[in-house]
Amino acid sequence: MKIFTKLFFIAVLMLSIDSDLWAQIKGITESGDEVILYDDGTWLYAADSSTRLTAAIPLNDTSFTRSKKASFLVKSKKIDVGIYINPKEWKFTKAEPTEPAEFKFEKIDGDLFAMLITEKIGIPIESLSQIAFDNAKNAAPDARLIAQEYRVVNGTKVVMMKITGTIQGIKFVYFGYYYSDENGSVQFLTYTSANLFETYKKDMETLLNGFVLLDN
Repeated sequence: MKIFTKLFFIAVLMLSIDSDLWAQIKGITESGDEVILYDDGTWLYAADSSTRLTAAIPLNDTSFTRSKKASFLVKSKKIDVGIYINPKEWKFTKAEPTEPAEFKFEKIDGDLFAMLITEKIGIPIESLSQIAFDNAKNAAPDARLIAQEYRVVNGTKVVMMKITGTIQGIKFVYFGYYYSDENGSVQFLTYTSANLFETYKKDMETLLNGFVLLDN
């Protein structure tokens, strides 16, 4: 099942940065502890990166709705969901069959990306969130959950998660919505480098709020 593959493409390739210049190295201390070493001289105990998600997810009582400028619907062919985008700000492509996503998105005028991962397998939303986090840690061993909450987006309850991590030496932020019911599961992720997150935060949230359930 694709849900158990890594959620994150190696985003540095999308940013056209030579990955050979960056690396994460695992090492062992004199006391036998495994650590993750980074090119900037910092390090992290590997055991510290294995925390589980909390079962108590708070509810944000704000009602999130799509932008009036998001006029173009990108419709999944797997399950009845879609993404409304502003075609003047975003372009999209179908992902390759070997990739976990159904669609990939790119902001026309910046280093901001997104992907829609859809599955016909219904998974409890809390389990889906945990799988997403576990797979994030497979891609980035130092992955950290920064925020998690339930949101109601265009009338549909989803889980929002913000995760930070380092891939090929570059720090990234992943900001996404997760949804599941008896018809399937959805992971809609936006991502960019950590230093650009505040610049693109509003754009990321605007795109995410284009998520809708469609009538059968």
